[in-house]
Amino acid sequence: MPALRQALTVQGNPLRRARRTPRARVARARRGTTSPDHPTGESRGRRRTITRMAFRRPVMMDHQTELPGCPGGRLPARRARMSTPETNPAHPRDPFSVPAIWGNVPPRNRNFAGRTRLLATLHERLQAGTTAMPPQALHGLGGIGKSQLALEYLYLHQGEYDLVWWIPAENTPQITRSLSELGHMLGLAVQSEPGTVVAAVVDALRRGSPYGRWILVFDNAESPEQIARYLPASASGAILITSRYPHWDRVARPLEVDVLPREESTELLRRRGEDLTEDEADRLAEALGDLPLAIEQVAAWRAETGMPADQYLRLFEEKQSELLTFCSPGDYGRSVATTWNVSLDQIETIDPAAIQLLQICAFYAPEPVPRHLFAGARRGPIATEMDRALADEIQLGLAMREIQRHSLARIDPRTQALQVHRLVRSVLTIRMTAVEQDRMRQGAHMLLSAADPRNPRSPTSWERYAELYPHVLASGAIESADPWVRDLVVNTATYLQRWGDHAAALEFTRKAYAAWKDQFGEEETHTLTLARRLGSVLFTTGHYAEAAELNARSLELHDRMSPHGRRPSRPSEIREEHLDAMSAVAADLRAQGEFARALQISDEVYRLSERAFDEDDPVTLNAAHNLGVSLRLVGDFEKAYELDRRTRDVKAELFGTDHEQTLLTWVGLTIDQRELGRYDHARHRQEEVVSLYRRLMGDTDPATLHARRVLAVARRKAGDHHRARKLSEQTLELTRRRFGEEHPDTLASTLAVAVDLCHTGDLDGAALLGRRTAERYRESLGPAHPHSLSAHANLAITLRLLGDPETALDLDRAAYDGLVDRLGDDHVLALACETNLGSDLSALGRHAEARDRSADARDRSARVLGPDHPSTLAATANLAIDLQALGEKEEALALHTRTMDLMRQTLGANHPVTTELGEWIRANCSIDPLPL
Repeated sequence: MPALRQALTVQGNPLRRARRTPRARVARARRGTTSPDHPTGESRGRRRTITRMAFRRPVMMDHQTELPGCPGGRLPARRARMSTPETNPAHPRDPFSVPAIWGNVPPRNRNFAGRTRLLATLHERLQAGTTAMPPQALHGLGGIGKSQLALEYLYLHQGEYDLVWWIPAENTPQITRSLSELGHMLGLAVQSEPGTVVAAVVDALRRGSPYGRWILVFDNAESPEQIARYLPASASGAILITSRYPHWDRVARPLEVDVLPREESTELLRRRGEDLTEDEADRLAEALGDLPLAIEQVAAWRAETGMPADQYLRLFEEKQSELLTFCSPGDYGRSVATTWNVSLDQIETIDPAAIQLLQICAFYAPEPVPRHLFAGARRGPIATEMDRALADEIQLGLAMREIQRHSLARIDPRTQALQVHRLVRSVLTIRMTAVEQDRMRQGAHMLLSAADPRNPRSPTSWERYAELYPHVLASGAIESADPWVRDLVVNTATYLQRWGDHAAALEFTRKAYAAWKDQFGEEETHTLTLARRLGSVLFTTGHYAEAAELNARSLELHDRMSPHGRRPSRPSEIREEHLDAMSAVAADLRAQGEFARALQISDEVYRLSERAFDEDDPVTLNAAHNLGVSLRLVGDFEKAYELDRRTRDVKAELFGTDHEQTLLTWVGLTIDQRELGRYDHARHRQEEVVSLYRRLMGDTDPATLHARRVLAVARRKAGDHHRARKLSEQTLELTRRRFGEEHPDTLASTLAVAVDLCHTGDLDGAALLGRRTAERYRESLGPAHPHSLSAHANLAITLRLLGDPETALDLDRAAYDGLVDRLGDDHVLALACETNLGSDLSALGRHAEARDRSADARDRSARVLGPDHPSTLAATANLAIDLQALGEKEEALALHTRTMDLMRQTLGANHPVTTELGEWIRANCSIDPLPL
C-alpha cells in the first residue's frame, strides 16, 4: 500500500518504535494480495489484508507535526494514550492524546496566525450532541485560507477525536480512493471493490464503530451533489467541508471565510519579517487585499530575500500596470497575480528550468503532481532548460527547491510531489504566449503519457493511474492528437471502470468519445477502441439502450472497414477487435430478451475464433464462455453443459483450477447442472467455487457476489431453504452497497430474496419485495423481457399462497403468453409458468382446466427436460392432485405413488418438495433469471 504509507507515517517516538516487535513485522510482511477480476474476465482490484493491529497502534503524524504543548512534534510517552474501539464519545478524551487513525492530513502551517473567532465558532458548531450534527461548510474565495483554517482546527483539537481523515474532494475518484484507504485502515472489507469499501466506511462511521469520535475533512469540494452520498450522519462524528461554492444549505451549515482582518494580516507579515514597521506592514496588507495566500507568499518571499518593503511595493506597483487586463476569481485576483509575478520574474532569471517546470504544472490539476512524472521520463523535447533538468536528478531537485524557496508551490516532504495553487496556475497561463501555451500543454501531455503504466487492468498499476487521473482530466488530454496520449486516455477510462468508479468512468469515457468522434471521426482506430470501452461501461451500469445503439454502430463500422466490406470469414481477415464488437452486440441482444438472435451471433463469434486462433487461445475460450451463456438462455442446457465442461477443463489446465478465468466458467457449469435437475451435485460444486472465490477475491468482489447468488439458488433447489435465504439476504445487502438499488445485479439478488422469503413462509415480505422487484425489472428491461415476465410469475405464486388466486391467474396468463411469444411454448420458462397456471386454476376450483394445464406441462417438460427431471415430476404430481379433485381417485393414487418414488430417488426423501407432495400439496415452480 505505497500511497497509504506515504499518507500515514508513524511519529518518531522511541517508545513506540520499541513496541514494533518482530512478530508485528512478520504480520505486516504477510499481508497478502490477490488480483481478482470481474465476472466478464477483466481485472478488478488488488486486495489488501490488514491485521487487527490497525485498531491497536495509532497512526501518527509525520515528523513536521507539532502537537499543542509539545515543541518539536514529539509527544511525551505518558500522554500517548491509545484509542480503543470501545472509546465512549460521552467521555471526553485526553486533549494531549493522539488519534488512533490520523490520515492524509497535510503538515501543519507553523506560520498560521489569527482566525480566532472563526476557529471558536467552528469548534462550537462541531461539538458532539445527542443528535446528528450537520456538516460544516467553509466557503469563500480561492486563496482565502479555507483549507488552512480546517487544518489548524484539526491540529488544535486532535485530542478530541479517535479518527481524523483528510479527503481531497476535487473529484469523485479522489473521494472514493481516500475513503477506500480509510476502509483498509479500519479493516473493513479489505478485499472488496472500492464502492463496497466506501459504503462500509460510511456505515461504520455512522454507527460509530470501531471509533465513536471522528472527523472527516472534505477539502475543496465542488458541490453538495458531488459529496452528499459520502456524508455519514452521526451524533458523535463531525464533517468539515471546504469549498469555493457558497450554496451548501441543503446538506451542510455554511460558514463564510473572508479576508483577514487588517491586524491579523500585519501580524502575519511581521511574524516572518521583524524588520517591518507597522506602517510598512499595513501598506503591504493593503496592496495584497488581506488575502491570506498572498500574505503568506509575500512573507515567505521577504523572509528568503530580505527585500525591503518599499522596494517590494515598487516592484508590485510596476507589475500591476502589466496586469490591467487580467481577470481572476474574486476582487483580489489582481493583487494576487501581481504578487506572484514579482516572484516569477525573479525565479525566471535565477533558474529558467524552474519556471518551465511551473509552466508545465499550469496545465495540471491543483492536486499534487508526483515527482516520478518528471524524473526519468522517456519523452521528446519540450523546452531546453527543462529538458536538461528532467534528464538530471540533481538539476531537477535544484529547480524544485527554487520553486519552494519562492513559495510558488508546495512540495510534500515525504513524497516530493509538487502542488501548485490554482491561482498561481492562472497567473502562469496568462504570462505565456499562445505558442508557449501550446508547447507546454503538449509537454504536459507528453510527460503524462510517458508515466502511463500501460496496464490498466492490473491492480498493481492502479495507484499510478490514481495519481495521473486528475491531471489527465485537467490538462485536456482528451483533446490531444498524439497516439501515445490517446492510449493514455483509453487506459484511464479502463482503469476507472476496473477500479470500480463506474460513475466517473461513464462521465470521462463519454466526454472523451464525443471529443474524438468530432475531431477524428468514428471510424478512426482509437475512436473505435474507446467506443467499445464506452459500450462496456454503459452495459455495466444498466444503460442498455444506449449501449446497444453504440455497439451496433461500432459493429457496422467494423464490418464496413473489413476486407470486401463485410463480416470476415477467412482466418487472415479476422481481428480480435471485430470479434469483441460482435460479442458486445450479442450481449445487447440478451439484454433485449432476443435470446435466439444472441445465440446466433455468439455461435458465429465462437466459430470465427476457432478458425483464427488456437483452441486454447484466450480469445477462443472467451468466445466459448459467452456461447455457453447464450445456450443457457435459450434453454439448451445439455449443449451448454458439454461446452462449459470442456472450456472449464482447458482453462484449468492453462490457468489453474483456482484462477478467476476457470472459476468464471465453473459458475456457468454449476448453473447448467442445476437446470438439468442435478441439484445436490450443483450445490456441492458451487460451495467449492464460492470457497475458492472468497479465498481469491474476498467476500464482496462482484465475481464473488455473483457466485454467492448462484449458490443461494442451488441451496434452495437442493432443499436447504433457510440457509439459502440467509445467504441470499447477505448477498443482497453486499450487492446493494456495492452497486446501488438500480443495478442489474441488485435486481437479481432482490428477486432471489423474494423467492426465498416465499419458500420459508414469509409471504407478506415476499409479496412486498416481489412487487417492487417486478416493477423495477419492467422499468429496467421492459415489460416483455423474459426476466420481467419471470419476476411477475414469481409474484403470482406468492399472491396465490396469500389467498389471491384471481390476481395470480392474471399475472401468470400474461407471463405465459409473453414467454411463449418471445421464447416458444417449449422453453423451460414457459413450462414453469404453465405449471403454475394449473395451480392458479385449481385454487379457483376450475379443476378440469387445471388438469389440462398440468397434463400439457407434464408432457412438454418430459420431452424437453426428461421424464425424471424435478420440474417434470412437479407437473406430474400436480396432475395427480387435479385428477383426485375430479374424482378419478384410482388413477390419481397410482400416478401419485409412481411420482413419489421417482421424487425420492431424484431429490431425496427429506427434500421439502418430496415431503409436501407426499401430503398432496401442490408444487410451485419459481423462476431464477439466468445471467445475461
